[in-house]
Amino acid sequence: MSNLAVPRPVRAAVVVWLVAVGAGVAETLVHLALPDPPGPAALLKRAVVSAGVVILVLALPEGRNIVRWTLAVLFGLLGIAVLVVEPITWLAAGELPAGQLAVAVLRALHLAALVVALVLMFRPAANAFFRSARRVTPASGAGVAS
Repeated sequence: MSNLAVPRPVRAAVVVWLVAVGAGVAETLVHLALPDPPGPAALLKRAVVSAGVVILVLALPEGRNIVRWTLAVLFGLLGIAVLVVEPITWLAAGELPAGQLAVAVLRALHLAALVVALVLMFRPAANAFFRSARRVTPASGAGVAS
């Protein structure tokens, strides 16, 4: 773990990523109450993805750039793409399926949180933090207790 102070944008990104995960979990719970709930395989997939995101998000303050880029590409950009497909089909059909209003609101929150988290992770202070964290190595004596 880096001994560098974690900048505000990185700390905020962690919170916003967790809001996104929470919105996704809430959306899953709403789906369970709908007439055609997700099956066990879909629930397991969502649980694994959510757990993976939480693990990476909690590692973000350690300053590992690979964590930031994994979150950005796999769960940020691809996540946004996945989240917009279903609403596009609703719009193409010209209606919001019954019971989907709560899902749509949670989906919008989820999408907004992903966009904000992505922006925060690449703010100038965050960029400097991730660059500096790469230069801090155990061999340089950083993080070694005296």
